[in-house]
Amino acid sequence: MTEVEVVVAHNERATVRVGEVFLKIDADQSKTDVEVEAMLRAPVPTARILWRKPPVLALAALQGNALGRLGEPSTTTPAAWAAAGAAVRILHDAPLPPWPGRSLDEIASELDRECAWLATSGVAPTGVIAHNRRIAEIALRSWTPVFTHGDLQASHVFVAGDEVTGVIDWSEAAQGDPLYDLATLTLGHPEHLDKVVDGYGTDVDLDVIRAWWSLRSLRGVRWLVAHGFDPAAPGCEIDVLNRQAMRG
Repeated sequence: MTEVEVVVAHNERATVRVGEVFLKIDADQSKTDVEVEAMLRAPVPTARILWRKPPVLALAALQGNALGRLGEPSTTTPAAWAAAGAAVRILHDAPLPPWPGRSLDEIASELDRECAWLATSGVAPTGVIAHNRRIAEIALRSWTPVFTHGDLQASHVFVAGDEVTGVIDWSEAAQGDPLYDLATLTLGHPEHLDKVVDGYGTDVDLDVIRAWWSLRSLRGVRWLVAHGFDPAAPGCEIDVLNRQAMRG
């Protein structure tokens, strides 16, 4: 008997799996519009679109398993991480999507808001917040925009053996900073950064990638708490912030 598996669910969207079909339900159809258009434009493997009937998008399951999951040690091979880096490079070399991403001013303003909230929330030590804020500011510089996935978590990249079989969850795709994608892919998995960069195949500024680790973690904690997730779980955002502060 086929069962319904809840993959993720909160008050903005939900994803369930029924057999070999994923059903994504999103309250904001503009995000689904972006997801569908980005998947059609992306020069890397994506899940096959079966049908769309708002608010539901049906996608075929991908072969293989997730490259990794935040808070869990990755069991995939170093070659798979390098293959993921190579796939990201192919995406970044593709023509830009016609819609813009978030501006530098928007990102800086969000960082201000989230750090102010963190300072009064008590969910992380003030010293850790301040230290990561200083690191995060390294990422606030100009960049040449590329076609970015925008939420390229390791759990959104599927591999079989050493090959990438597909990338999912494209609703944040836009023009953006290439190093943000690389940082998101390796967030919580710093031991695989070298392999990802090897696969990417070009010089990158590792300090900027680490700055994006801090920035993404700082701005993500409040959302996670509000939607019932635990950012303090081992390997997750607050753990990343603590490790970044200890690293100096």
